[in-house]
Amino acid sequence: MIKGGRGGGRTITGLHFEKRSDLAAVFLTIPGYSITGNDLFFRGKKVASLYPKNKLYKQFLEPRGVDSKKILSKKLLPDNAVYVYAHKTLFIVELKFQETPGSVDEKLQTCDFKNKQYHKLLKKIGADVKYIYVLSDWFKKDEYKDVREYIENVGCKYFFNILPIEFLGLPKPQ
Repeated sequence: MIKGGRGGGRTITGLHFEKRSDLAAVFLTIPGYSITGNDLFFRGKKVASLYPKNKLYKQFLEPRGVDSKKILSKKLLPDNAVYVYAHKTLFIVELKFQETPGSVDEKLQTCDFKNKQYHKLLKKIGADVKYIYVLSDWFKKDEYKDVREYIENVGCKYFFNILPIEFLGLPKPQ
């Protein structure tokens, strides 16, 4: 999406983010999607559930018998988590938007550790985990080339300003 341009609300290929977008609000811009509570529906069929921050623990893990305190020494709070029912995968979606140098630079280097921690949490329930960054154009700079390569090399993913619906394995409107 072009900065200051149009298209985020009309696109059907992905979820467009600007600054600290709310994931639920972004889904609601796509025809066919609706939300009730944490549940995401496409044309009336439940396809996923959304769990920002502490809701991941209170509304997803605890009801499934996962006691995070017995598994992790410190709780991780994702910006967003999307559990897609069709393939039993929890997508951890971290939004990193920056326009000046700062602490986010080093946070990008923690994805391997966090990805492994989330895998430990979900082992008991047999769900897969995919750790994803949605980055602003700031991170396209050459000085982030090594970090972008690292993210991919440790099994995490990143996208710029958009999270493709097909990557999540969710239905794409016509």
